[in-house]
Amino acid sequence: MGMIALDCDNHFATWRGQARTLLGHGIDPAEVTWSQGPMDDLLAVPTPLPEGPGPFRARVPPELLNQLERAARYRGEQRWNLLYEVLWRVAHGDRTAMLAGDRLGSELHRRIKQVNREAHHLHAFLRFVPLPEALAHELQLDLVAYHEPAHDILESASAHFADRLGRQRWMIATPQDGIRFDGQHFDYQRCCPSTWQQWARHANDPDAELWRTYYRHTFNPARLNPEALRLHMPGRFWRHLPEGMLIPQLEGLARQGKQRDGQALEVAEQRGKKISHAAGK
Repeated sequence: MGMIALDCDNHFATWRGQARTLLGHGIDPAEVTWSQGPMDDLLAVPTPLPEGPGPFRARVPPELLNQLERAARYRGEQRWNLLYEVLWRVAHGDRTAMLAGDRLGSELHRRIKQVNREAHHLHAFLRFVPLPEALAHELQLDLVAYHEPAHDILESASAHFADRLGRQRWMIATPQDGIRFDGQHFDYQRCCPSTWQQWARHANDPDAELWRTYYRHTFNPARLNPEALRLHMPGRFWRHLPEGMLIPQLEGLARQGKQRDGQALEVAEQRGKKISHAAGK
């Protein structure tokens, strides 16, 4: 008998229901796999889940469900299989699978860390573009943005902007999903509408040159550390930032000896202002 091949459509709630049924019927993690695209495992056969909840009743700590839900946002190989392996071990009394010191637990926590970091990138590098008044009235939106996250963090991390932007209406589009906020309610779409992507990708940012001017004048060649720069601002985000196109140019100037100025060239060439000393001081 081959392995049971399942598809949860990369949806945690669907996977959770499947995993509960598998667990209840005592199906070992080695006997099941979740497809992520075309099934290339010749031993895996599309088999329906057993009917009913099954005789086994597992007690699963709420902390584990929270960990599994967060780790489920990670895009990568064995995305769902790993979660079921951890669930299986904990459900059978081995809670070390939840800990970072365990082989599976270590990978679980690594994925959670990557997901949290990607949420931070969304908050740090997303740039909303204000729409012209007429277009804003037509679309019932004030701000739009386009972002390309490495993991599925948009739905869980977007409430941050509602807190920051108050009643403003905004929309974020990605190649996969999208979310819209009308000032009161969220509209999350797992498959981002093409119109949302078009609005976000082709919006004309009236403040783009202001961003570039600010970045040029605050860039300090003497303190340039390319490795640290890419660590904190990965290059995959540059093309969606107004100042991103300047980074390679400014790095090149720094490598050509401009570091001696200790500041941007435009600032270094400005004449200082004379300050007279008051008499007796």
